[in-house]
Amino acid sequence: MMSNWPLPAFEHKICPPEELAARITALPRPLVFTNGCFDILHRGHVTYLAQARETGAALVLALNTDASVRRQGKGSGRPVNMLENRAAVAAALACVDVVTWFDDDTPAALIERVKPDILVKGGDWPVEKIVGAQETLARGGKVYSIPFLHQTSTTQTLEKIRAAEGAGQK
Repeated sequence: MMSNWPLPAFEHKICPPEELAARITALPRPLVFTNGCFDILHRGHVTYLAQARETGAALVLALNTDASVRRQGKGSGRPVNMLENRAAVAAALACVDVVTWFDDDTPAALIERVKPDILVKGGDWPVEKIVGAQETLARGGKVYSIPFLHQTSTTQTLEKIRAAEGAGQK
């Protein structure tokens, strides 16, 4: 039995923000950037991330830190999964090239460091409300709001679980 299994290759996609500048120089262009909590990964998330990646040649996914998620008021007990676990699950997706994170309430500073060619958010964000859109467009980049194909959400999933737990306790 092997006692020291190597880390899966996807673990190498996880990149601390301070190392991001060096990492993105090796990525093919156009470079796509998106961000979010991605707490409990579901079909809506993976569809959206695959579609985001299709707009360019490489995808950088920036996750909210646990503290940043809590400040968003998504409900008690959020995030369900700690940053290190959310990062690993997201990094395992073929469409994601690099996973990093940010602790601010918005990814504005990180977007300005990355200077993506393409900035993408989900359909609940109109382009004019996407953080970093003006700066990306001013650099000659593109900004997309991708409509949701699947009406799923982590909040809905958690409500379903909690309802089932409540029904089981009666």
